[in-house]
Amino acid sequence: MLPRSFNRMPFLASAALAASLSMTSLSTFAQNTSPLRVIVTNSAGSGIDVTVRAVAPALSKSLGRPVVIENLPGAGGITATSALVKAAPDGNTIALVSNNHSVNPSVYKKIPYDSLADITPITVVGDTPFVLAVNPNRISAKTAKELQNQLKAKPGTYNYGSSGNGTIIHLAAAMFADAADVDIKHIPYKGMSAMVADLVGGQIDLAAVAVPVAAPFVRAGTLRAIGVMGKQRVQSLPDVPTIAEQGFPDVDVAGWFAFIGPAKLPAAEVKRLHDGIVAAFTTPESREAMNKQDNVIHPMSPDASAKFFRTEQERYAKLVKKADVKLD
Repeated sequence: MLPRSFNRMPFLASAALAASLSMTSLSTFAQNTSPLRVIVTNSAGSGIDVTVRAVAPALSKSLGRPVVIENLPGAGGITATSALVKAAPDGNTIALVSNNHSVNPSVYKKIPYDSLADITPITVVGDTPFVLAVNPNRISAKTAKELQNQLKAKPGTYNYGSSGNGTIIHLAAAMFADAADVDIKHIPYKGMSAMVADLVGGQIDLAAVAVPVAAPFVRAGTLRAIGVMGKQRVQSLPDVPTIAEQGFPDVDVAGWFAFIGPAKLPAAEVKRLHDGIVAAFTTPESREAMNKQDNVIHPMSPDASAKFFRTEQERYAKLVKKADVKLD
């Protein structure tokens, strides 16, 4: 029993302060301050590599931890994703993947993981638009309908390039060929740079090209943009209509990019990472960097991202079958 002279108010205030300090200490302890390893499926200097490096400072700030970027290119992203699925689901390792994550199960006979079951979707962040571009010295067409007519007039005569067999650049051009019902040969390259060099040089006739890569050549007149391959026009080429609005509504493709974690990543870590990534991409500095790259940022929730992965895998499986793409 407390003595009558005991003043309860200072006691209660002290107890509240102690509890507050204890909670603060626990909160600080719970916050993960170890480095975040971000595995990138492409080589340094590639589109998604430039994207993640542009937002890395903001991501480090929003998560309150260092960010270490590790490029593991190879086999269309399989090398990097293989490393990701083997990582501990502790929130210390995530990966930045692109369309090939959803394409690979259909083009490779066997991959060392399940593209859906062995990952935890965090967020599909956004995409880089593609444009269907032609060499103006080899293709006279200026619209998608004119291009369709020119290709139909001489079946099997014209060709399109890609950054590699089974890549999204390959499938994007194949998507137009299927929608236009044209017979056109595929010329695969080992990477985007070589393909674009030959497209500008006139060694190939047309190709799907990422807008940030194509735009300078289009403005210089060395390439002609037939149409944007997504549903919306782009800021850097405002006068170029979409392929869809030119009468081919089934042509809808862009180079999306998304963050994923290993399977069984705890929900609290998923939320922490998702919120930090969204905050990083919405800073004024990040928005400016994304605009310069023509990236369209529209972060999805983890659940929406999981659904997106499933539908994309199904969509590309149908296109791969139509294009008869086969890899070992």
